[in-house]
Amino acid sequence: MRNNADWTLITVTYNNAQELRNWWAGVDTQGAKWIVVDNNSTDDTADFAASLGAEIIRLSQNVGFSRANNVGLGRTRTKYVAFINPDVSLDAASLQLLGSIASERDAVVCPQLVNPDGTTQANGRGIPFLWDKLSHRGIVLPGSSLPDYLPSTVPGQTFVAWAMGAAVCGETNRIRSAGGWDERYFLYYEDHAFGLNAWERGQEVIVVSDVLWTHAWKRETKGLRLRPWLREIASASRFYSVYPHLLLPPTPDRRRKWQGTDHKFGKKVHL
Repeated sequence: MRNNADWTLITVTYNNAQELRNWWAGVDTQGAKWIVVDNNSTDDTADFAASLGAEIIRLSQNVGFSRANNVGLGRTRTKYVAFINPDVSLDAASLQLLGSIASERDAVVCPQLVNPDGTTQANGRGIPFLWDKLSHRGIVLPGSSLPDYLPSTVPGQTFVAWAMGAAVCGETNRIRSAGGWDERYFLYYEDHAFGLNAWERGQEVIVVSDVLWTHAWKRETKGLRLRPWLREIASASRFYSVYPHLLLPPTPDRRRKWQGTDHKFGKKVHL
């Protein structure tokens, strides 16, 4: 059995008792510490997580995904930290590989996520031009490119602009010194900002194709519920106010500028 004593796992929950039963019951963290930051759930999420061996931080209100992650980060004393959603099935044996890549390459590292049926999930993403994101939602505008937004995973390591926040790992001090997660995002787009901020501070963002974790991915904005859409619109507005150039149509020249050697991402972003 591997010893993951140099890892802390942080899971933010809000009424996720069923997800924990489906994906965390019976998981052996192999020595890693598991912290569950509960956003004032009204079900038995916190109690059930405690029964599984997690250290529980019970918040008095729902402070959102980013701020709750930072609360867990503040309790972390290990070399490495992994932010893992309650609907992700962890392969603890792969943490040491992720840690070695994070240290050797000074990178934010992510497992390759797969759907419950075993098909690949596109958790590594390209530059979030609004045109390309709309294409992903079925609204195809001139100049958009879905292949640029959903880069194909290559064997070994794929450099991406950002990765879905369901499973994100790295060196604790590196993430903490950069301020952790941007608390201006209650939910949605915090992972976009996390990835772009990593590149801006000189870190790579890598999806490791040799590490497969299952992610159930219950995306709330697939339906017609109003609150998730309002939160996504608010976060999108905030994100694109910081990166207004990503609102412009992604012409070939703009793509080259972001993906080529004249941009801080350099040649390492394979889009």
